[in-house]
Amino acid sequence: MATGLVIGAGPAGLMAAEQMALAGLDVTIAEAKPSPARKFLMAGKSGLNLTKSEPLDQFCAAYIPRAPMDAYTRAFGPNETEQFARNLGQSIFTGTTGRVFPDAMKASPLLRAWLARLDGLGCTLNRNWRWVGFSGGKALFQTPTGPKDLEPDVIVMAMGGASWARLGSDGAWSAILDKLGVTIAPFQPTNMGALVDWSPHIAKFFGQPVKNIGLAAGNRSSRGEFVVTPNGVEGGGIYEISSALRMPTTIQVDLMPHLDAEQIATKLSRTQGKDTLTNFLRKALKLDPLKIALLREAFRPLPDIGPKLATAIKSVPIQTTGPAPMDGAISTAGGVEWNSLTPELMLKTVPGVFCAGEMLDWEAPTGGYLITGCLATGAHAGAQAALYAKTLKG
Repeated sequence: MATGLVIGAGPAGLMAAEQMALAGLDVTIAEAKPSPARKFLMAGKSGLNLTKSEPLDQFCAAYIPRAPMDAYTRAFGPNETEQFARNLGQSIFTGTTGRVFPDAMKASPLLRAWLARLDGLGCTLNRNWRWVGFSGGKALFQTPTGPKDLEPDVIVMAMGGASWARLGSDGAWSAILDKLGVTIAPFQPTNMGALVDWSPHIAKFFGQPVKNIGLAAGNRSSRGEFVVTPNGVEGGGIYEISSALRMPTTIQVDLMPHLDAEQIATKLSRTQGKDTLTNFLRKALKLDPLKIALLREAFRPLPDIGPKLATAIKSVPIQTTGPAPMDGAISTAGGVEWNSLTPELMLKTVPGVFCAGEMLDWEAPTGGYLITGCLATGAHAGAQAALYAKTLKG
């Protein structure tokens, strides 16, 4: 029987293992941490967003680069991800924004069912096995009982990117592959917050969300919300434009995206009377104290009531000083460059070794794209690794 090894027990690795086992390989999974899929479990703490229900072209356009990721996400996209969850006994629902969640919301029930299925397929999970390199055809590991090695017919590497090192994604593998002639793109944070030097009067708003706003930076834009933190800004709306926030830049915030400047100016044309400017803005535009504070933070003094103030409300600049630290980012860009891989996701310089998940140089926003991308590349790498192993066996 052909043998397969998967290094890394996150979503990409587990999906690769499943495909290899279904193809008839004897599969071993090596996980560096005491338990599998730690980052997956962390992602599910606030609700496991599995995928996004939307037209496939729109879904695939969320990935950078779109090609070659397009081929993998078309083969295993939102529909396949939903069916994957149902096959594990997890009922799902689609929220108003198209985001798809298991009814249980948490990742743990799905993971337990998945591990049970892999066990039923004969997969062996070795915990606390940290990969340290190759020697000939052998994969070398440091384990609690000393050095170990395995010599499988094929290997799928799915060791994650370079964020949340304590959960297992530390990017240490990149230095080893670099010495083997694999081209590695430098890691960069994505789906991360941005640093801002706030003035003292913003401090009372730390931890509060700014809701129902538009955001733009560089060539990226989003609608949603963000949270003001002591160090800057973070949250879903920020994550969607995070690729434009890796260097100091200006975020333009539209405090009233549902109205244009002329409509806002009309609302401002009412008489202010004895109201303070803050009360006037609250009454005339229903701006909350935090939005007014951001307006005052950006414009000192505020423009006079009228068209100039309306224009300011539509484009409040927040100057960032750079990205939040990479280790706290939800995901990373960078990793194994596409020119080091065949279309089957096999390393050109290390035949028989395939890569999947966040090890690859791609990025996508939160909202279900990350997990689906990992599942899609894991499914492809696992299936192709199985075909390669069978070819070796004749």
